[in-house]
Amino acid sequence: MSNVISKEAVLAEEAAVGAVAARSLPSARRRRSEPRGVKIRETRGDRAFVAVAYVLLTIFLLVVLLPLLNIVASSLSSPHAVSSGQVLFWPVDITFRGYVEALANPAIVRGFANSAFYTVIGTLISVAGTVAIAYPLSRQNLFGRKVITGAVVFTMLFSGGVIPMYLVVQSLGLLDTRWSMLLPNAIGVWQVIIAMVFFRASIPDEVYEAAQLDGASELRILWSIVLPLAKPLIAVIALMYAIMQWNSYFDALLYLRNADLQPLQLVLRGLLVLNDAGGGGDVGEQLRRRELADLLRYSTVVIATVPMLVVYPFVAKYFNKGIMVGAVKG
Repeated sequence: MSNVISKEAVLAEEAAVGAVAARSLPSARRRRSEPRGVKIRETRGDRAFVAVAYVLLTIFLLVVLLPLLNIVASSLSSPHAVSSGQVLFWPVDITFRGYVEALANPAIVRGFANSAFYTVIGTLISVAGTVAIAYPLSRQNLFGRKVITGAVVFTMLFSGGVIPMYLVVQSLGLLDTRWSMLLPNAIGVWQVIIAMVFFRASIPDEVYEAAQLDGASELRILWSIVLPLAKPLIAVIALMYAIMQWNSYFDALLYLRNADLQPLQLVLRGLLVLNDAGGGGDVGEQLRRRELADLLRYSTVVIATVPMLVVYPFVAKYFNKGIMVGAVKG
């Protein structure tokens, strides 16, 4: 009798479990049929924030874009239209005379070539020096690493100033040489810090240990492992150094007296000074020179800006990734 009761209890329990499973089956099917992505409804505050952000970004865009449009439009306008203030954001009496006169000016062509030389060679020297300093400082086994890092950071916070730097350049015999534009400010502390953070956070210690177990030297590790993995970093710091070298003006004003060595930025300064200076001769000739000087000013600014605008798209894919170097760890 007890066996019969126990069998009936087991059967009743199985029936109850089956009923519960049957009731839960439609809900499980409904859950599987529901879309996975659920759109979060924006609140009124979120929409207001996005609207204000768009308005501010539009204002900032206009602040940057409108002066650039004015410069480009002025460079394509006639000299009389530029001098009389007729040009706003669209060329008046379109002409390429400004660019023709600028490219026919030996001083501008020479300055452009000098700026290109300082930018290319200076960027190579700066990137090589930055990597040579940042890589050893990123290694945990470097003796005195904290002391050396503190000394490097100290130079970013405190410097001797213009006069001591000028005296150092003079004592080294670098005045009126190309080296005065390449060596004094070759390495930036901020770029060194960025490179240190990248090497320390983005390349695991296991990679170094595996290379050392395979018998690789530090130079081999740097050349064969670290540099190929550091392309985003190199693109970022190379772009920073290239922009700095291309726009270098104050160093050339201090260290260079020879016109054959002066960069384009210093030549542009000469055009601006010439534009304000009076000259002898007929009044009509003076007016023509003044109008042409106004046009050359805008044309030369465009010529000086175009190279960086052309280079940036080629490094943008690395720049967007490398600019976040060390921002997120893990």
